[in-house]
Amino acid sequence: MRKLILWTGALSTLAGSALAQNVTGTWQGALKIKGPQGDVELRTIFKISRADDESLKATFYSIDQNPTPINASTVTQKGSALKITIAPLNGTYEGTVSSDSNSIAGTWTQGGPTIPLNFARATPETAWAIPDPPPPPKTIPADAKPTFEVATIKPSKPEERFSLLVNRSGMMNTTDTSVSDLIKFAYGLHPRQITGGPGWTETEKYDVSGKPDMEGIPSGPQLRDMVKKLLADRFQLAFHFEKKELSVYAISVAKNGVKMTKDDSNPNGLPGFGGGPQGLMVRNTTMREFADMLQANILELPVVDQTDLGKARYDFQLKFTRDPQQGQLGAPAPNTPAPGDPDAPPDIFTAFQQQLGLKLESTKAMVDVMVIDKVEKPSDN
Repeated sequence: MRKLILWTGALSTLAGSALAQNVTGTWQGALKIKGPQGDVELRTIFKISRADDESLKATFYSIDQNPTPINASTVTQKGSALKITIAPLNGTYEGTVSSDSNSIAGTWTQGGPTIPLNFARATPETAWAIPDPPPPPKTIPADAKPTFEVATIKPSKPEERFSLLVNRSGMMNTTDTSVSDLIKFAYGLHPRQITGGPGWTETEKYDVSGKPDMEGIPSGPQLRDMVKKLLADRFQLAFHFEKKELSVYAISVAKNGVKMTKDDSNPNGLPGFGGGPQGLMVRNTTMREFADMLQANILELPVVDQTDLGKARYDFQLKFTRDPQQGQLGAPAPNTPAPGDPDAPPDIFTAFQQQLGLKLESTKAMVDVMVIDKVEKPSDN
């Protein structure tokens, strides 16, 4: 009887391993979405391979949008079940591999409704051609000191929402932007670190467009310096700083180290932040830039970077449930999930430790406080 039990166990083990279909290779499928002019098909490709440690890795292409490859954050397979997450896109693919390992039936989720997405294994004869990615945009030399050659400031429309974007030509465009928003961005301040200004600096909103006086995209520090000069030239901003002890949130590295994906692709590039009810999507950010974004848009206190991670840049996704006093990037705070919802993500403090390997803690610290001495409504364009 003992030999029979051992033999049966061995058969079970072999059967279990046989269920893990081979997923390495090139997979292609069309994602069908609704566009303004009707349904649109976006050709999508996953290239899945084995890393040196035999774990799975994948590269993602959306060849009808931007053929630039994006590395998947995680690839997991349990038997025929496959799951791929792409943090920079806030995207998740979940599918079931066929028994012959030639097709995958599944769904794609990207911060919205779940969309069917099925893949077929590509062969040399059927594989879609992947266009060459566009050349990287030209950047302004790191030692240059650009300014806005041309800048227009006009009142925002009531239906607009806050945004601050820089396109491939280096042009900065903002919408629904207050003077307070520009100060927070340029000087890396929380609203509690700005005093002395008239009420209209927070309530009156503008659309700002600025073209650099040299070719290329400015770095983060260069863009902030450009906005500082814009504030001085067009709003006549004058101020001084004072040190003050304030309640703050401090970011530090948790005991087991960071869990974020390091991004060495563009060390002088601008960070990317996207948000919604499900959390944050973050690309190419330093911890200082991340702290500035949190204090300007999400948290009710200044945020201090105590990680000692320096200029290292990271990509990650942070999913958390906001409490009522926390804002949402680019929009008012959403309704919080119903109490006891088992599917709700954790609060932001727990999410920091579980998902990023960081700690976010309330404390007190001496910080700079800007005292506005003078500010005027914008001069004519």
